Amino acid sequence: MMFRFFTQSPFVGGRHEPRFSAVALCLLLLSFCTQAAASCDWPEWQQFKQHYISEQGRVIDTSSPKKITTSEGQSYGLFFALVANDRPTFENILQWTQNNLAQGDLSARLPAWLWGMKEKDKNGKQEWGVLDTNSASDSDLWIAYSLMEAGRLWKVRSYQSLGVLLLQRIAREEVADLPGFGEVLLPGRVGFAHAPVWTVNPSYLPPQLMARMAGFHGPWAALHKNNQRLLLESSPKGFVPDWIDWRKDKGWEPTPGKPNVSGYDAIRVYLWAGMMADNDPNKAALIKQWQPMAAMTAELGYPPEKVDVATGKASGYGNSGFSAALLPFLAGSDAQAVQRQRVQDNPLGDDAYYSYVLTLFGQGWDQQRFRFNLKGELLPHWDSSTCASTAISH
Repeated sequence: MMFRFFTQSPFVGGRHEPRFSAVALCLLLLSFCTQAAASCDWPEWQQFKQHYISEQGRVIDTSSPKKITTSEGQSYGLFFALVANDRPTFENILQWTQNNLAQGDLSARLPAWLWGMKEKDKNGKQEWGVLDTNSASDSDLWIAYSLMEAGRLWKVRSYQSLGVLLLQRIAREEVADLPGFGEVLLPGRVGFAHAPVWTVNPSYLPPQLMARMAGFHGPWAALHKNNQRLLLESSPKGFVPDWIDWRKDKGWEPTPGKPNVSGYDAIRVYLWAGMMADNDPNKAALIKQWQPMAAMTAELGYPPEKVDVATGKASGYGNSGFSAALLPFLAGSDAQAVQRQRVQDNPLGDDAYYSYVLTLFGQGWDQQRFRFNLKGELLPHWDSSTCASTAISH
């Protein structure tokens, strides 16, 4: 856009001479700055911080009686802080995560996945701490990704280094080579490999994060390639399962003891696919495969809470967080506009942690606050605009 900072003066020497208008310039700058601030401010992120993040950097699931914190919540908090260009909050979340979930060193150990209120001791004293020491690989991957991208975008070498070290540990402790399939990321360090059966959660494998890691030494290129195959093969009828097993010599089959549904975990898989770069050929294949989910949402007017993966039968009403999660997946369709309005008409309260996370991802993408490129790199709005930085010295 071109702006005129001058007004026309009377003829001088047979031509108009431009005369600088201070008033016009002031009005222009005021309008420009106001528009920039409005487009760069992220009210939903500010509300999320107010309701769910402590001053120390702990992301709290307020709906839980034990006021739990998960490594998932910490990892998402880091990502959203980076998207918002909020370095103070990023640093607080990182330090709390490292000190409380990784015993002070994320380079030396994977973070515990669950922290919260413990049972009272014999003296009736209430204690807080780690409730489960197992890891959650999706959280670990998002933490490593956010650290590496923060290092790249903010030019902070220590973030980049810590992210790479964490990525190396993930490769050593959470990756398995499935006979007849290849390497995949298991959901955690222990409890998911019981040869000849291995359990996988498709929502733990965001394709853009896999694309970002593919250039690193180790299993990452194979994981990226195998991930596409896993997502397609595990959803033959167009609905992604929350959980699925790989059985040697038999392939993919439902996980015993878990409902064979596309629900609260799988909703993220449609979200991840929708946020992939448009020029990624893998994206088109995934969107095509999962058109039954898109068609069902369009027909119902809302995303189903659960879909039986085997029969395609829907049940329950997905909340506005589900609608937000499908905004990237439904991009350009009439169904997207319906779900966008549903999100606007159903604001979330202060006890809906997971739905709020889905909203920050899906609505944030829909508002063009961030994108991912073909290499999986984060493209935040503030990196190419006049958004005011909230950066701190590091």
